[in-house]
Amino acid sequence: MPDYNKIAAGFALGAASPVTSGIEDVIYIFNESDFNISYNSTNPLLVEGLTPVAAGGKLYKFEGTNNSFNAVSKMAKTAVGPRYTEEVDFNLAGNSTDIKKQIQAMGYGRVKAIIVNNYKSGDSTVELFGAANGLIMSEAERNASDEGMEGGYKLKLTNPDKLREPYPPRSVVLAPEGGGTASPTSTLIGLEKLV
Repeated sequence: MPDYNKIAAGFALGAASPVTSGIEDVIYIFNESDFNISYNSTNPLLVEGLTPVAAGGKLYKFEGTNNSFNAVSKMAKTAVGPRYTEEVDFNLAGNSTDIKKQIQAMGYGRVKAIIVNNYKSGDSTVELFGAANGLIMSEAERNASDEGMEGGYKLKLTNPDKLREPYPPRSVVLAPEGGGTASPTSTLIGLEKLV
């Protein structure tokens, strides 16, 4: 059995880095077929590279405000081991045909989503959702009279039907361009270069 499937350490909560809930109001979304993903050779929970398949491959950045984004991962026991359902909730302000085309495309195709946690301790500051099976738009709701959304869309990306992820959300750790040790800062710089 691989080492990453064995308990190897404990942990304690410390005052130096208290747990912080929520994610930042930014999500990076990309088409499943537009990037090759490189994983750490000994730990499949670490994404160490995102390489565009062609010159047109890029990340799309969605920005929100006031904690308008959320991400959820839930484990389910199955006959072949644990599997994870993943959800990413976010809002889009507006109702243009461009927004409607993006919503429709996410409903038909598969995308992957990268979120940035508010909790910035360890190597899971940035996480990839839908790594193995992608995500699809499962909910898109617009209530024109919703004062909280000002007539914008509430969207939810989830795993395709009957396709759960074999691992929890993967951590994205991109090293600086010139080489060196990956950090949350180098990861965010690397992502911004792909937008």
